[in-house]
Amino acid sequence: MNFTSTSSNLKIMKFRLTLPILTLAFLVSCGSQSPMGEKVKEPFTGSKYESNNRFFRATGKGSSIKDNIARGKADIEAKNQLAGQVSTTMRNVTDQYLGQTDNGVGADVADKFQSLSRQVMSTGLADLRKIGEEKYYNGEEYTVYIAYEIKKNAMFRFMKKQAKTDSKIDEESLKVMEEILDLQIQAAEAEEK
Repeated sequence: MNFTSTSSNLKIMKFRLTLPILTLAFLVSCGSQSPMGEKVKEPFTGSKYESNNRFFRATGKGSSIKDNIARGKADIEAKNQLAGQVSTTMRNVTDQYLGQTDNGVGADVADKFQSLSRQVMSTGLADLRKIGEEKYYNGEEYTVYIAYEIKKNAMFRFMKKQAKTDSKIDEESLKVMEEILDLQIQAAEAEEK
């Protein structure tokens, strides 16, 4: 009789002692920072600024004590991202196409596509659109964020036009490149419908 009452009292006392300790531990863990630091949301993030089936998109960030230098750094970073995406896409598409066909000029076409991608990205692109730019100043330096996009079908058309005018590309390679680019243009246009 007395033992059940004592054991109930012990359970209540243990509960009363552990509840504040658990509450304190919970509050401390909620208030502590991650070992990586605080998460920061930068401009131009999310699916609206990511490449998809219709657009190549890229963002850049640049910081400097001069705002024009910060803008230039952001611009270069964004355009380098675009160039990388175009180059990677063309490499993947070329590999896939050449894997499906028995074409003797496969490696040559792949190399010429890489060269063409570099050449296209080094020229001014007519359909390149700036979809956002934000500038911040913290009292010491400027930070500029830039976002660009270009329609995939416009990029592929431009590459096709550049390939036709490139004297280093022979007729057989040009034919294969046009086939690949036409397929990409059709796929990009189908996404717009």
